[in-house]
Amino acid sequence: MDIGLKIKRLRIKNRLTLEELAVRSELTKGFLSQVERNLTSPSIATLEDILEALGTTLGEFFAEEKEEKVVFTDDDYFVSEQDGYEVCFVVPNAQKNDMEPIILSLSPQMESRHYDPLEDEEFGYVLKGTIELHYGEAVYTVKKGQTFYIDGGKGHYLRNAGKSEARVLWVSTPPSF
Repeated sequence: MDIGLKIKRLRIKNRLTLEELAVRSELTKGFLSQVERNLTSPSIATLEDILEALGTTLGEFFAEEKEEKVVFTDDDYFVSEQDGYEVCFVVPNAQKNDMEPIILSLSPQMESRHYDPLEDEEFGYVLKGTIELHYGEAVYTVKKGQTFYIDGGKGHYLRNAGKSEARVLWVSTPPSF
């Protein structure tokens, strides 16, 4: 582990100059510069002071970073069947993220869950079929290849008014599915 580089990255992430970090950690700018360039090594006590000024701990600093999963396959998907529709969660554990993408499959004449007004934003892309977007008092027809974007300030739901299955990529932020 490159301790100096990791300290420098934390400092930059926290938008601190060397001088600001020096003031916060009660160390000199020159000493911190040498630490960041790995020209000197801080004692454990000094490293604790630096990390405290950066808003972290020794344990967090030295914790193994888990490799972030970026690409997901159908082996990662979770499918939940509801009354007349299916929700495919295409990013596992997305509830912990800022947004949650799903693929919603609606049988003919079926509706999605009805959502009360929320403080969120939602995006949909119709992959197959035609759906009706019920948004407050308005009803919009959205066909394959078309998109919709709404804030959740009004009650809303999707309905498949067609005679064949409809499929929608639906993204909500924050997660609400």
